[in-house]
Amino acid sequence: MTAAVFGLVGVALVGIGLFGMLVRTEALLRILAFNLLGGGVFLVFGAVARRGAGAGFGGDPVPQAIILTGLVVAFAATALAVALVLRLAGTKDR
Repeated sequence: MTAAVFGLVGVALVGIGLFGMLVRTEALLRILAFNLLGGGVFLVFGAVARRGAGAGFGGDPVPQAIILTGLVVAFAATALAVALVLRLAGTKDR
């Protein structure tokens, strides 16, 4: 039951992220939308992994490790993207 709810919330986040990526033109809002999309993908992946463990199979630590690694990489990429946007915004003033 909870894996299905997490899966549906993840799909909703992916949809909101895609909508934001397509509609918004501001760079920071697009970065935020991309983060929502990534968070939704991680949530769906975790729900699929949890569903497999709930079906009687042993809990697999590999999906958890992949999700944690993906979160760290996504955080680093977001920090880099925000720094680049701020640098580009600063050069427009000169």
